[in-house]
Amino acid sequence: MSERELFGPIFAPDELLRAVGDHAWLQAMLDAEAALARAQAGAGMISVSDADAIASVCDASRFDPAGLGRDGRAAGNPVVPLVKALTAEVPGEASRQVHLGATSQDINDTAAMLVCSRALDLILADLDALAAACAGLAQTHRDTLMAGRTLMQQALPITFGLKAAEWLTQIVDARSYLSRIRHERLAVQLGGAAGTLASLGGKGTQILASFARELDLAEPVTPWHTTRGRVAELGGALAVCAGAVEKVARDVILMAQTEVGEVAEPAGEGRGGSSTLPHKRNPILCVTAAAGARRARASAQTLQSAMDHEHERAAGAWHSEWQALTDALTAAGGAVSAVRETLSGLEVYPRRMRENLDATGGMILAENVTTILSGALGRLRAHELVQAACQRVAREGGDLREELLAEEEIRESITGEELDSALDPAGYLGSAGDFVDRALRHYEKGEAT
Repeated sequence: MSERELFGPIFAPDELLRAVGDHAWLQAMLDAEAALARAQAGAGMISVSDADAIASVCDASRFDPAGLGRDGRAAGNPVVPLVKALTAEVPGEASRQVHLGATSQDINDTAAMLVCSRALDLILADLDALAAACAGLAQTHRDTLMAGRTLMQQALPITFGLKAAEWLTQIVDARSYLSRIRHERLAVQLGGAAGTLASLGGKGTQILASFARELDLAEPVTPWHTTRGRVAELGGALAVCAGAVEKVARDVILMAQTEVGEVAEPAGEGRGGSSTLPHKRNPILCVTAAAGARRARASAQTLQSAMDHEHERAAGAWHSEWQALTDALTAAGGAVSAVRETLSGLEVYPRRMRENLDATGGMILAENVTTILSGALGRLRAHELVQAACQRVAREGGDLREELLAEEEIRESITGEELDSALDPAGYLGSAGDFVDRALRHYEKGEAT
């Protein structure tokens, strides 16, 4: 039983787990070995038939990941026993050409970039679907009134469309960042024992270029054995991505509270259930997304703290990256998938949003009333009178309109109709609609903001 079989599926979809699993890593290492052989054949270093013979057995199903892991303990990485096992599988004289001129880190780092590219393709597809869901909510609910909250308290009226538009801009930004890493910063590694490719004679850079083309990865300017910026950048992009979806998840969790009840996750058989409370409908997709985001940041921190590689080969920092990279991809990608599923079927309750907006008896519009009264009473006096009325409503109940009209100074400064207008939340949204439209335009253009 794999250590990921019990908890892994709770936090990430099966396809992503497979993309970063042991079999995927092993196949990526073998893909790197096959590509290296083909690149060397193209440069005339080995025969095409030898390269074909090597590539023909580069199938992960031929090898035992667990056994390679155990055998790799002696060398500190799994590539050493893999090369031995691969060599034994290659028929005839071609076996002498396996792993020619490469070092273990060349294969392991290149495999890491392949695993990342394949996992990022899945994550980017989910981000696309998530952005589309955000855009749909923003457009549908452009004018749906709700309470804006600051420091967990009602502040001013906003629209649910604006909230969704803010989610959208974060997701677009995160996707743009991650896409740049995927298409520009994932590079092959090929430097040989000390970054010189001395064993390849004068054909090192030619083979490097061909190696990169074979695997559809970037060609680095120099080997990056101990310059780990691209790995740290990937960790950072995954952390940003995780943070963006965690923001959405946290908002949904809060809005789905029983006492708030403004949204609910899509219903499903057994979803959100409790082992003891049959009435519960927990926002479990967003709960697991929030958990995954925390784990993604922790793994990203490991990647970013492992940049101090000594001289031409690291003593430990490199080794700390492998599992952290897998975990960052799994945790961030799982969080994106969960939030994508949430928003794609989110249940939105506009009537409940309006009820919550009205729960303060009009006090959420106190700023607007103060501003209007300031023309006649001055800012300070208007603030004092409105604040006193709000305090009475908070203490004794009722609504703000009645308390305001009980003040003679206010009655003489504003008509009932003007006060009704000032207390209408739809009339105090500022540029909310414009911001929604701007976010949608940026999304349609595929731009980060």
